[in-house]
Order: sequence, then structure tokens, then C-alpha cells
Amino acid sequence: MTSNGTGVRWLVLVIKLPADPSRHRVAVWRELRKVGALSLGQGIWAVPDVPVFADGVRRAIELTERAEGQTVALHASGRSAEDEARFEAMFTSARSEDWTEFLADCGKFEEEIAKEIRTAKFTLAELEEEEQSLERLRRWYRDLTARDVFGAPQAAEAAERLKRCVAVCEDYAERVFTALHQAEAGDP
Repeated sequence: MTSNGTGVRWLVLVIKLPADPSRHRVAVWRELRKVGALSLGQGIWAVPDVPVFADGVRRAIELTERAEGQTVALHASGRSAEDEARFEAMFTSARSEDWTEFLADCGKFEEEIAKEIRTAKFTLAELEEEEQSLERLRRWYRDLTARDVFGAPQAAEAAERLKRCVAVCEDYAERVFTALHQAEAGDP
């Protein structure tokens, strides 16, 4: 909130990088996308001015400086309640897209385990792979939750879907261990 309590303060970055080599522009772009910055136009990015974005912004500025580029960082807020609401809606829309992608990956995770169950692929190697995929989903969920400062509508669904992914993985683990124990019991 701003000091007068009317809305969120934003950090606006104006970044100018040399045209070549392009890897510098790509590195800065990736860093800002990774932290959830909102692209407002060529070289202009914004994030809510809250601590969760500070490290990513710092890294983007460092990458810009290493590439001999320039960064101007400005504090901003909407001139009216309508402007504030529009900006918040733009940011929340971007987070909604992130959550939609997360939900799709949860679906892929569940489909992958269902396939392993259908084909009776109950190996420790496969279980380890699925647990790594689940851990990636957990990290992604934590990252999205941290930067979804306004609470996109899909966040609650994502929390439930992640719980379902955990349950599906736990069920698969039980099946793997049951199959391994049965195989051991059948060995002479």
C-alpha cells in the first residue's frame, strides 16, 4: 500500500540494452519473466513494490549492468482508483496465465502416473522420477504463490490440484512398494 493507503506502489523498470549480443536481452527478459514482472512495452517492466520481487529485480539490474546497459527504476502508483484497478487486473491476468499453465502440468503429472499404473510399471526408478516431477510442481506452486500478491482466481484450484497430485503420487508409491514386496516374496 502507498503511504496514503489508496493502493499498491509499483516498481517500474526502464531497461535499455545494447542490440548485440542478443543473449544479454534474453537473459534479462528471462529473469524478469521468472519473477513475474509485467511487461509494459519494449524494455519497460513493472512489479508490485513488495519484498518478494526484490531479488529478481536486483538480478535483472545486475545482468543489465554487466551487459553495459542502463536501468532506471521508478516508484509509481495509479493516478486514480480506476488506474490502480486496471494495473492490478493486468498483473493478476498474467498470474492467472501462470496458474493455468500450472494446472495443465498437474494434469500431465496425473496422466503420467495413470499411464504407469495401466502398464503396471512399478519400479523404484519410475517412482523416483515421479517424485522429482512432484517436487518440481511443489517448487513452482511456492513460487507462483509468492508472486501472486493479489490472489488470482485459479490459486485455490491450484492448491487443491497439488494436493490431488500428492495423493496420486502416494498411491503410486504404495503400488510400487507392494509390487516390489510381492516380487521379493516370490523369489526363491
